[in-house]
Amino acid sequence: MTSELRFLAALVETNVKACLALRGAFWLQVAGMALNNALFFVMWWILFDRFEEIRGWRLEDMLSLYGVVAAGFGLAVVLGGGIRDLARTISDGDLDPMLTQPRSVVVQAVAGRSLATGWGDFASGVVMVGLSGYLAPDRVPVLILAIVLSASTVVATGVLLGSAAFWASRVESLARMALEYSITFSLYPPTLFHGPMRIVLFTLVPAGFIGYLPASLLREFEWTTLGLAICGVSAYGSVAAFVFGRGPRMYASGSRFGVRV
Repeated sequence: MTSELRFLAALVETNVKACLALRGAFWLQVAGMALNNALFFVMWWILFDRFEEIRGWRLEDMLSLYGVVAAGFGLAVVLGGGIRDLARTISDGDLDPMLTQPRSVVVQAVAGRSLATGWGDFASGVVMVGLSGYLAPDRVPVLILAIVLSASTVVATGVLLGSAAFWASRVESLARMALEYSITFSLYPPTLFHGPMRIVLFTLVPAGFIGYLPASLLREFEWTTLGLAICGVSAYGSVAAFVFGRGPRMYASGSRFGVRV
């Protein structure tokens, strides 16, 4: 485990250096994504300017929710940008050089790429949480915990969806769309959903574990909420690891002759 963590740290460091190699392009992508998030949130700002409260949620609650989701997703694609193209990596047979390494294949596939736009998501998310009024010096550890829980769920979901390519070829568009839908639903107050739909958002679609539960920790910390969030992340992570672990049995090699060094 220690060896794998060192390998992961080395991958992340290499990817970050690669992103910073073209500093102009890097900062342009960061600023563009931060601006995109701000423009998207303008819709909620206009809505709450007209209606002070929507099913018990106020503007500051939405800021904390959107901030945690944006920061969590940003951290996920900075450390594991490979989740967005995992299905294509599998379908194209690009796992071949990874299989030659005495390292975890899923770690190589997921952490082998970093998206510069993730820094824009992360930065804008932290700013939104700060503007919500829920962030205080003594709540910084809670914010870090909330972001890590959100990011872990995003990575687990990406691995699970991308692993479908082991059994069904060319599902990269569907896998990416399903991941984006999970993120989108996590940006809405859960009080807007009732009955079966609410259950779906905490089971088939992990929106509740990406956004609502981590953000709830920041707004009002409760050990029960933390326990539910950890259980949800652990469950999705375990299922994702199991599915990806079974996948190579169905893997069709792309006949790649290169070796990663």
